[in-house]
Amino acid sequence: MSATTSPGRPVAPHPDAAGADRHPLRVMALLATLMGFGSISTDLYLPAMPAMARELGAANGALEFTISGYLIGFSLGQLLWGALSDKIGRRLPIAIGILLFIIGSAGCALSDSAAQVIGWRVVQAVGACAGVVLSRAMVRDLFARDRAAQMLSTLIVIMAVAPVIGPLLGGQVLRIASWHWIFWLLVGIGGVTLAALFTVPETLRPEERDPDAIRHALSRYSQLLTDRRILAYAGVGGFFYAGAFAYIAGSPFAYISYYHVPASLYGLLFGAAILGIMIANMVNSRLVARFGSDRLLVLGAALAALAGLLATVAAWTGWGGLAGLAIPLLLFSALNGLIVANSLAGALSAWPDRAGAASALVGAIHYGSGIIGSALVGLFADGTPWGLGLTVGLAGIGALACTRLLPKQAA
Repeated sequence: MSATTSPGRPVAPHPDAAGADRHPLRVMALLATLMGFGSISTDLYLPAMPAMARELGAANGALEFTISGYLIGFSLGQLLWGALSDKIGRRLPIAIGILLFIIGSAGCALSDSAAQVIGWRVVQAVGACAGVVLSRAMVRDLFARDRAAQMLSTLIVIMAVAPVIGPLLGGQVLRIASWHWIFWLLVGIGGVTLAALFTVPETLRPEERDPDAIRHALSRYSQLLTDRRILAYAGVGGFFYAGAFAYIAGSPFAYISYYHVPASLYGLLFGAAILGIMIANMVNSRLVARFGSDRLLVLGAALAALAGLLATVAAWTGWGGLAGLAIPLLLFSALNGLIVANSLAGALSAWPDRAGAASALVGAIHYGSGIIGSALVGLFADGTPWGLGLTVGLAGIGALACTRLLPKQAA
């Protein structure tokens, strides 16, 4: 099977790249962990956000900007790691990123103001994004388009265990210790992952590396930005990410502060969303070979628009109370399983010989959109869920609108 050709140098996917086939479970486990760095960096401390706001004396809506600050580092950092990995391979940049993640997590644990937490979250994010973006590129090193979408869905299902456990674990840590220990736990997770990284092989073969990747990074990203295919796929995922991170930033205050859900039980509600993501990814993994990733992407965007509109109505009217708001938000979140893997696979298939740069650019657009979504929730914060519902609704409509820009066979 050969890769889809592009204006760049065609590259054939190689299932036995760098000996990865000799350690399939080990490689899959590490890839799932690396892909999960973005979520565990935030999910673990979500139940502690109201308590952090009180202890740090933060203004109304200030703690939501710890999400926005994280996303700034996460989106910009990917542009560096993508180009660097195309030049020297995937493993060394990931190792450097994990070290930055450890330093940033320790800085958060030692912070005594909201501004300090926001600053260290940027450092933490620059490190965490290396594992996320390069694990996706590693999948593209190994598999062709639809198979890559299938593997991405499988990996998301595996790594979804972390965000299910994360808020529950964070809530329990908060019961017996201060929120600082949640970040010390992240330091430990980073250390274990760094050690595990050196037990798996490099996936980018030397002959496939680009010695000019860094020097030409800016022009390469500019060239990729002119490709309508990449922009269309990234746009669908980007609007979805805006709504997803609005949910992440706003749900602790909507559920805990407004609807008085105990912090120790917040993880159950959040875990329900992750369970939905796992189910949707399993469905996607089974159906993508039959229907194609584009059709499933359009379906996911249509359902996201519907769920977003329902969340907006519930937040505005208060209809249904906690359940009226939580159910459409859970549905919206679950659609990650139909949107993220398929949008990534579609974008990466356009330039298979520049998977690192393309993955980084798409990731930057996705998480850059998350900055806007989480920031809007903070700006609209008024003690009610209205800002959350409105942002999610607009995001769903935007994702559906972007599907009109997809290649004709996707419509």
